[in-house]
Amino acid sequence: MHYVAGPGADVAQAATAPYPAGRVASAQPLPVRRPASETAGALPADPFARRSWLGGRGGHQLSGRPAVFVLASLIVALLASSAAPTPLYAVYQAQWHFTPITTTVVFGVYALAVLAGLLTVGKLSDHVGRRPVLLTAIAVHAGSLVIFATATGVPALLSARVVQGLSTGAALGAIGAAMLDMDRELGTFANAVAPGMGSATGAIASALAVRFLPDPTHLIYLALIGVLALQAIAIAAMRETVSRAPGALASLRPEITLPRALRAPVLTAVPVLFAVWALAGLYGALGPALVHALTGSGNVVLGALSLFVLAASAVVATIVLRRAAARMVMLFGILALITGVAVTVVAVSLGSAAVFFAGSAIAGAGFGSGFQGGIRTVVPLAAAHQRAGLVSLLYVVSYLGLGVPAVLAGFGVVHGGGLISTARYYGTAVIALAAVALFGLLKNRPAPQSRAAEPAAAPACGIR
Repeated sequence: MHYVAGPGADVAQAATAPYPAGRVASAQPLPVRRPASETAGALPADPFARRSWLGGRGGHQLSGRPAVFVLASLIVALLASSAAPTPLYAVYQAQWHFTPITTTVVFGVYALAVLAGLLTVGKLSDHVGRRPVLLTAIAVHAGSLVIFATATGVPALLSARVVQGLSTGAALGAIGAAMLDMDRELGTFANAVAPGMGSATGAIASALAVRFLPDPTHLIYLALIGVLALQAIAIAAMRETVSRAPGALASLRPEITLPRALRAPVLTAVPVLFAVWALAGLYGALGPALVHALTGSGNVVLGALSLFVLAASAVVATIVLRRAAARMVMLFGILALITGVAVTVVAVSLGSAAVFFAGSAIAGAGFGSGFQGGIRTVVPLAAAHQRAGLVSLLYVVSYLGLGVPAVLAGFGVVHGGGLISTARYYGTAVIALAAVALFGLLKNRPAPQSRAAEPAAAPACGIR
């Protein structure tokens, strides 16, 4: 789920906002917010500007708030395309006769590929520019959609998901950095909510295509390629905000650290981060199958509603709680996660689809606020030179949570007690992890001075 960003997802730099992918917050204080017109004028001269059909030198003029909206729409499109296969797994399964293990493996390799892209290419745009990285990532992502559209078996699905994950991870870093370059306050907000919007949109749009349009396993991907082509034109017209700098190859080396002084707060946040992304993984890989088991209906739109409700609820929670104290956001997230998952476990046991969707909405609020609160509680405590490595560590935890438990769930469905039994055990494990995080949060109260430096939002990750 990409929420992110995801992960789906919300993914990014983490000190003031969605610090996507790997770029990390600087030690500089947040600047005073200025109108978009002033922000655009304050940007450095475009180092890549050239004479073009856009008009004279400096033809790349898209900047400020309009540029942030374009970048946010790109996050939505990338994560929508990453969520698009979810309603189609049942179609592929019927055509190629694979088991739920294969479904979860196809989902899991995507999460690992996003993580690899985040950790390696996430900071490259600081050295070669935002536009070159974004245009390359869009082209590669479009290539993954071509592989999907022409897929004739499971190997093609796996290849497409790997390429898709790598390109998404690479793009998220550059998008989040560019948003903050253009308009820090708006960029922070957009980077927090766009991933969830993308995951929700992709799942439901793909399901509607399956339900009402011909040849959905081709048409949905071709439509997304068209959307990406339009966004590539807009990105090409965007003002570049950084100059080329040495160190591009060195930036590809992952940096993962856990400062000794931060071990206690990190160990408090890790269980909830892993838990919320594990829940997202279950919905992304097996959500439609669960809805089918509860309703007996093969309606793909109904099946996709599980992921849609989870992601949409996460977005709402992120918006509502964006100005709340990080500790309170995390506390609310943990409690909502425990409550929501408990409700869904009861629903699965009773066979009630209505209760399942109600529980999913509550759990989605826990997902959005639990992730945001966990990141915001930890990252501001790190020194500036430690943040990149710390954010990378938190992303490793989140994306392993997104991919690995989902694959294990696939084995549980096939070789364990079946889908319903696996969902019960899975939910119980998520509740247990959230309870551990709750215990740590209540035990480790922050020192008064640590409450001052709180970011506005966490890195963006999407449910993919």
